[in-house]
Amino acid sequence: MKTQWLVTTILALAAGVAFARDASKDEGFILRAEAAICSAYESSDADVLRDDLDEHFTLTDSRGVVTSRDQEIAAVAKRDPVYLVFRNHDQKVRVYGDAAVVTGVTTTQGHSGGSTFEGDFAYTDTWIHLDGRWKLAASHASRLPAK
Repeated sequence: MKTQWLVTTILALAAGVAFARDASKDEGFILRAEAAICSAYESSDADVLRDDLDEHFTLTDSRGVVTSRDQEIAAVAKRDPVYLVFRNHDQKVRVYGDAAVVTGVTTTQGHSGGSTFEGDFAYTDTWIHLDGRWKLAASHASRLPAK
């Protein structure tokens, strides 16, 4: 009986190791996905958002307005606002199993409704690993003071 328990335990541990993901590969994937999302805002590629945002995604913007995945996709598709620059930098990724948190700064520049805008925003993104891939579940941005 003890031998069977020991064999079962060893097999279960080995299976866990076999299915464990490489955190550094996850970090690299997430950073590439974040860059693709930024590029999608610049180029109005709503398909990237459809692929990379979880169906329950929410964005809390710097004014406290909360938007959904569908609202973000619609805004990108109709180019409102138009982003000339939408870039992340100074990013830090922390992976916790099937969840990850990314913090950094997003620099934006563009126009909307006849007005131009630019600014830097501290952001926090929450990623989840679901159905074999990483999806952005939530994002929050806070405007940084002008330099």
